[in-house]
Formats: sequence, structure tokens, C-alpha cells
Amino acid sequence: MKATGIVRRIDDLGRVVIPKEIRRTMRIREGDPLEIYTAADGEVIFKKYSPMGDFAEFTAQYAEVLNKATGMPVFITDRDRVVAYSGAGKRDFTDRRISKELEGLMEERLSFVASPRSGVTLTPADGREEKACLAFPVVSAGDVSGAVVALFNQKGDYPAQPDAKLLQVAAQFLAKQTEE
Repeated sequence: MKATGIVRRIDDLGRVVIPKEIRRTMRIREGDPLEIYTAADGEVIFKKYSPMGDFAEFTAQYAEVLNKATGMPVFITDRDRVVAYSGAGKRDFTDRRISKELEGLMEERLSFVASPRSGVTLTPADGREEKACLAFPVVSAGDVSGAVVALFNQKGDYPAQPDAKLLQVAAQFLAKQTEE
């Protein structure tokens, strides 16, 4: 745990303000759910709640199945990070922050399907050069909780229509799972 040196008082309604700099750095937005932890020594810890993080083992298995079915590296994210990855370079993607590009796509609830005609690309993870060929947001109960993303395979093949449909269905399935 890292001390920030910032001290805040609790108001008469029991509220405390999280400073803007910390919210920006930690990508905490208005309306984001926070989990509250306590420790015996008096610590109170706020952690961003990730419904996708609750399914870590399941999403890892799901990413692996999608990878085998499509032949493309696949990862599943929450709103901030890669929570599951299957394909070459697993260590390079696991727990990596998603890019601002992917975050914007998710916020707008837009899907991304690369095509040779458009020439538009999407870099889905910070600090990585790999490009996504498919990205579908996971939207449950009107809120974005993550995305299902496929990267170009080693040959650089564009995705086939069945692959796009498979990932779209995966995103819808995960949305249904996070609602329950």
C-alpha cells in the first residue's frame, strides 16, 4: 500500500471525497462501484469492484475456448484491465491496462470489427503493439463491465463472419452472467 499524504474528513452524512487526481489515476468514474475492506488494525480500503474479476477462473477458461475456436489470441477485460488471456505471450497481457482507445469504444458501447477496406486499427492494451481485429463490449443492466477482444493471428488474417459472431455472443453471454 502506498501513502498519498492526502487527508480528508468524513462529513456529517458519512461521506469522504476521493481526490480528483486519485480518481483519474485509478480510473474511478462517477457511479463506479467500490468494494470496502477493513483490517483489524483500523485500515479501511476502497477497491474498485469488478464483476468480471469475480469470474476470473471462468473467464480464463472462456478465453481459452474462444482462442481454440477462432485461432486468434483472445482476451477478456473489465473496465480497466485484462482479466483473462489465451494465446501467445500470456504473461505480456495478463493484468495489463486497457488502452484509452478500447476504453472509449466500451464507453460508447460500440463494437469493433477490422476490415481490409477500412484500414482502421485498434490497439487494445497499453504498452503493446498488437492490434485487435474484433472487440465487443460486455454490457449488463445498462452498464459496461468489460469487453471481449480478439487480436490478429500470426498470419494477420482478418476475422471471418462466424468468428465475429462468436465473440459477440461471448460478450452477450458474459453480460448475462454478470447480471446474475
